[in-house]
Amino acid sequence: MSEVVLRCVLDASVGIKLFVEEEFSDKVQQLFAKLADDPQAEIHVPDLFYVECANILLKYTRRFDRPLEDSLADLKDLNELALTVTSTTELIEDAPKLADEKKLTAYDACYVVLAQKLDLPLVTADVPLASAVDWAIWIGDLEI
Repeated sequence: MSEVVLRCVLDASVGIKLFVEEEFSDKVQQLFAKLADDPQAEIHVPDLFYVECANILLKYTRRFDRPLEDSLADLKDLNELALTVTSTTELIEDAPKLADEKKLTAYDACYVVLAQKLDLPLVTADVPLASAVDWAIWIGDLEI
């Protein structure tokens, strides 16, 4: 088991669990509560994090009849989280090569490149992504 990471990169598969009930949503709630209590905590995301979360919420609206108003309220709350955002323009030159090497999407590679550049672990709920890179921590293995 890994110890709580107080400085990390989070991907949308983790962030979305703050707003929709999925496996490990309780753990993500605990992680954000713990991170909020630590003034030295830093949660980093690439700017595409917001679009990915919006897309996931839209899928819940379309597939599971989740009210659009709920998703819009969640997006407002998402915008209010204390996240450190990096533009994908700073990541995109390295992402395609890494994506090709690790068989990742360009989206996932942006998270990985950000974690590499900052020398921080990437916390993800995406099992294949967690398996693809050594510095990724699957949310199921994170001890809070």
